[in-house]
Amino acid sequence: MLFASLTLSSCGSSSSSSSSRSSNETTSAVSTESTQTEAVTESTSVEETTEQVTAPQQEVGFEGMEEVTAAALVDGEYHINVDSSSSMFKIADCILYVKDGNMTADVIIASKSYDALYMGTKEEAENDDGSGRITYTENESGQSVFNVPVEALDKEIQCAALSAKKQEWYGRTLVFRADSLPDEAFSESRYTSTIQLGLEDGEYTIDVTLEGGSGRASIQSPTTFTVKDGRALAKIIWSSDKYDKMVVAGAIYVPSIEDGHSVFDVDIIGYDYKMPVGAETTAMSEPHMIDYTLYFDSSTIKKCE
Repeated sequence: MLFASLTLSSCGSSSSSSSSRSSNETTSAVSTESTQTEAVTESTSVEETTEQVTAPQQEVGFEGMEEVTAAALVDGEYHINVDSSSSMFKIADCILYVKDGNMTADVIIASKSYDALYMGTKEEAENDDGSGRITYTENESGQSVFNVPVEALDKEIQCAALSAKKQEWYGRTLVFRADSLPDEAFSESRYTSTIQLGLEDGEYTIDVTLEGGSGRASIQSPTTFTVKDGRALAKIIWSSDKYDKMVVAGAIYVPSIEDGHSVFDVDIIGYDYKMPVGAETTAMSEPHMIDYTLYFDSSTIKKCE
């Protein structure tokens, strides 16, 4: 979508950085643009006195996810972010193990709220003879560690959790996020880099596609980006001024407000792939971080004269 007040296709606007980076921030923000609630009878800790809790159902993953199997990864051990559809099922940490074409993960829960997990639906867990139950071990910090098989990353996986207090199964949907893995975890590069493209220092235009959220938001395309010393900063202009934060590869970016639009200068991690980003909107009753992807099409790059 082109905005007449901020058109950049003529290369007339420079990409001065308005970013504030934080390497400790993670990209595991959960997409809650349209939040639903369900009543569940589950205790989150042994001290909790009431078991009737209203827990929000959270969206997991992002639009256009493509499954990543063990074949695409290098054998090793990696910390990985996991989306959970239930706010009651809080994962403190997760360690992914890749070996000989298979993946497993240690899903770490801080509390003792669950006796077992089952990789399948709630109904399948209830009908299981017990052979499919995955019980926990306890780590040095006293946390519950469930070692579970992982079919693929960036895929919705059904999981049921057995409440320790109620002895009832509760259904969850999990997504093990490939975008939280380091680049060295992948056997082949996921994208084309600025250095690989051989781009000299200067200003360029490029087509960029936004996916995710409700589909109501849009960004300007083509947009400008500036290359300096191998780093590329793209000017992302949103269709409204209701975005107050973006997160890209663990870095936080804050906007300038120009003619009613939130404008961010963000790093281009790579071209020709769906680059995961988070954008926090203030258009709702309270701020929500929404998961999107940006696709920078390297075939459309033009040098500004």
